[in-house]
Amino acid sequence: MSNITKNLRKLREAKGLSQEKLARSADVANNTIIKIEAGKNQNPTLDTLKKIAKALEISVDDLIK
Repeated sequence: MSNITKNLRKLREAKGLSQEKLARSADVANNTIIKIEAGKNQNPTLDTLKKIAKALEISVDDLIK
């Protein structure tokens, strides 16, 4: 399991967000969040990472470290 897979779920849950709510606030497809968390998309685009990080109010570094 990649770091982003573990981190995304942990950070999202710490903020009390559902996958759907995070997807909406990050302006990405709900399926994108699901796939990243399931480890099926281990190389999301930088643009996607930036949107997710912004929605979680963290840096991209915090998301991928």
